[in-house]
Amino acid sequence: MSIENILFNDITLGMNYQREHLVRSSDFALFTMLAGSYSCEGIEAAPAIGVFLFITSACINSFPGHGAILKEQALHAHGDVRQGDVLQIALTVTHKCGQHNEVILAATCHNQRGELLVSGNVTVTAPTEKCISHYEEVPQFTLRSPQVFAKLRQQTDLLPAVVTAVVHPCDRESLLGAMAAAAAKLIVPILVGPEAKIRALAQQENVELGNTRIVDTAHSHDSAALAVALCRSGEAAALMKGSLHTDEMMSAVTCSKTGLRTGRRLSHVFVMDVPAYARPLLVTDAAINIAPDLAAKVDITQNAINLAHILGIACPKVAILSAVETVYEKMPSTLDAALLCKMADRGQITGALLDGPLAFDNAISMTAAKMKKIVSPVAGQADILVVPDIESGNMLAKQMSYFAGADSAGIVLGARVPIVLTSRADDIQTRLASAAVMVLVANAMK
Repeated sequence: MSIENILFNDITLGMNYQREHLVRSSDFALFTMLAGSYSCEGIEAAPAIGVFLFITSACINSFPGHGAILKEQALHAHGDVRQGDVLQIALTVTHKCGQHNEVILAATCHNQRGELLVSGNVTVTAPTEKCISHYEEVPQFTLRSPQVFAKLRQQTDLLPAVVTAVVHPCDRESLLGAMAAAAAKLIVPILVGPEAKIRALAQQENVELGNTRIVDTAHSHDSAALAVALCRSGEAAALMKGSLHTDEMMSAVTCSKTGLRTGRRLSHVFVMDVPAYARPLLVTDAAINIAPDLAAKVDITQNAINLAHILGIACPKVAILSAVETVYEKMPSTLDAALLCKMADRGQITGALLDGPLAFDNAISMTAAKMKKIVSPVAGQADILVVPDIESGNMLAKQMSYFAGADSAGIVLGARVPIVLTSRADDIQTRLASAAVMVLVANAMK
């Protein structure tokens, strides 16, 4: 689809434009966010003020189009909008001012019943250079309504803060993330790292450390060892990764004599809030186990199931991912998936419904599953995705973050204490989300 703009010199009085728009649930949520809502004859309705955005955006993107600049609008709402309404937007040129290339457009919006919802004028500066915009589909407004981590934070509000050893917080994000988690009453931080460096960073970033305990160390390896020791002694109940490399910290955690290992293999779980998916999504293991064998996958799966229970998912649906949905002897991940499901049938993995192998689309899309005639209690509605190896899992999680706009939290399970394992590229909000998940796990482990 191509939309060509209309230059000021080509605009004539009486020229008009019309378009229709179906009010979907996301549109209606936007309208209620902008203007509130009320019950009208038992149906939720919103004042038509939100339609103003659709009218002005039609001017900027379609009539006269690319290059137009909104100068002012004098629009008036007359009615209300309901989900499922069809908006009929009309623009008509009523005035041109050559001195500033300004055009006044008379705007109206009616619904499918012919009721006038909006009327008034919009003034724009019309474009003077030709441009053709190419779209596969006309751009739409979208409303992002994060749910997952807001609900988790509500759960943590009822729990005490967790004393947490923050390992080598020597860059801006890790120090600010730890102190933000402290301000949110999620953690009581013990900063483990070179004290002079931490204090200089705090002063540079205008962070008030107050009475925060600092354990002075010589370097990052020293920080990891001392932080793990704090957990072993019971002075700290959780670990939070700072600005050191993951393998530096995890080598201290997994040390057979002085580490935090238990009888279960350590594994990492991403808790994700994906805009296109209507439920929390757990992805494992995308950060610790490089190429897990069957025994490792048993622990990886059980760790994720246990986390799901802590998050409030009573019987999570677990999809064991592969590239296909049939068992294929030359594709080891399909064999592992089949064995894991049978082990769940025999009670070797508990607390969840398992199915696999499932390709990614079948795991998260009911439509894809139906088209492929897959009958499964898991397909299309998975709560947990168990990936074949670290490469596929890491790429999957980061694609959802960067391409799909997902928010995520990361945590390591299977150790004596929960471990917040964030990426050095994670922002403060991600670190707060990870801390919230950790608080739930730490309190569940008491």
